[in-house]
Amino acid sequence: MERPTAPTILVAFDGSAESRRALEYGVRLLRPAEVHILTAWEPLHRQAARAAGGAGMMQTDFSSAVENADGDDPAYTHALTTCREGITLAESYGFEAHAHLVETSTSIWSALVDAAQELSPDLIVTGTRAIKGLRSLFTSSTAENLVSNAGLPVLIVPPEDSDDTDLV
Repeated sequence: MERPTAPTILVAFDGSAESRRALEYGVRLLRPAEVHILTAWEPLHRQAARAAGGAGMMQTDFSSAVENADGDDPAYTHALTTCREGITLAESYGFEAHAHLVETSTSIWSALVDAAQELSPDLIVTGTRAIKGLRSLFTSSTAENLVSNAGLPVLIVPPEDSDDTDLV
């Protein structure tokens, strides 16, 4: 019988406590051969347009208003810093990791699915906020959408303190 090889994992990393916990569990439990840290980001002008549209305001093209003289998007800069933090964290656990930034045009989960199709990992690792009760009806779950759409195994790591205070 052929010995199985160590898996390649793709970790959805947004810098939150939940994504840090997912990264820790993923590398500790799976001892992967390759770790891909993926941070999805949305350009600031799209965030502003979405916020304005959600508030019932007229949607305007905010792209020229948010770009500075160098053309850098603060959301990209933040995502790059976040992804580097994920790399540093993976390295602190003794693993070499590869950084990936993906710009999202629709949803975070769809950007993660697209990246997974390109990178072909054996497993996607993600954290979850584990929102329950009434709040869950109004919040899209990235983890749930990954399970439904990725076509790959997904390891979902719950938050450290998953109490039942939001079961309203």
